[in-house]
Amino acid sequence: MKQSLQLAPEPLAEEVCRAVDHAEVITNLFRDFSVALPRDTVVRRDEPLSNRTTLRVGGPADLWVEPSSENALSSILELCALRRVPWMVLGRGSNLLVRDGGFRGAVISLTSPQFSRLEFTGDRIEAGAGVRLKHLAVESRRQGLSGLEFLEGIPGSLGGALRMNAGAMGSWTFDVVERLRCMSPMGDILDLPVSEVEVVYRSCPILQTHLALGATLRGTVCTAEEVREKMDGFSRKRWDSQPNQPSAGCTFKNPSASLPAGRLIDELGLKGARVGAAMVSDIHANFFVNLGGATARDVLTLIDLVRTRAREARGLELETEVEIVGED
Repeated sequence: MKQSLQLAPEPLAEEVCRAVDHAEVITNLFRDFSVALPRDTVVRRDEPLSNRTTLRVGGPADLWVEPSSENALSSILELCALRRVPWMVLGRGSNLLVRDGGFRGAVISLTSPQFSRLEFTGDRIEAGAGVRLKHLAVESRRQGLSGLEFLEGIPGSLGGALRMNAGAMGSWTFDVVERLRCMSPMGDILDLPVSEVEVVYRSCPILQTHLALGATLRGTVCTAEEVREKMDGFSRKRWDSQPNQPSAGCTFKNPSASLPAGRLIDELGLKGARVGAAMVSDIHANFFVNLGGATARDVLTLIDLVRTRAREARGLELETEVEIVGED
């Protein structure tokens, strides 16, 4: 008997068409970038993001772009808007979980010298978004400026720290910010005093839509030796209380000031819990570590397990601090 043809269900056919359309859009945007952007702007296709994040998981980005100037960055945003392609900024990839399917759009990296400037004038610091936090802290120490020691152990760049209002050792990024410089999605530059910038726990709302370009920071004049002693103390405390395996930093926001997420997860008996090669650290329970070869799905499943246990056992809804992007 002759078998009838088996046609794909309509939703699947629609998904294939969307995938083909998206691939064509990305090809066209890649061509746009190649024509319109300066030659010293880096543009690559299908860039693996697992190599770009501290957790070491995640699929590729359709496009990877390293603008060489603010004008180039503005052009990138304009072209993405014209092609209706989403974009995101990636610093050193801490506090980030990229799904296994990668990011469908353009990933922008502010690593060129234009975005990594660091200048000291008295107790003030002009720093670009691409400056590494460790470099910022160490150079401030050499200049005899205190107040930025807590940044030394955060594996990120200033742009990410501003966006997340990153904190450690009882201090927060915006504690030392005087002015914020950022770019709107349309390429307009804003230079704002910190009094006009809304800042909340683990977030700077304007930087959820705008790109941080840099900031004016202010330290406290001190001796380099005093700063070194304080920094060394923070470093010892960090290495005694945090794992050294690949992680994205703290996974969850603290449910309250009196109940840190790490202590809650520990009390739930979940230290050492594993899904595949992802594990709740047995040193600090709010760090989920990659034991080697973990997938984003492993980590996401582990996150769901912990959230479910917290909800069922304590009636608490844990909110992720790590940012989750991309598709499965």
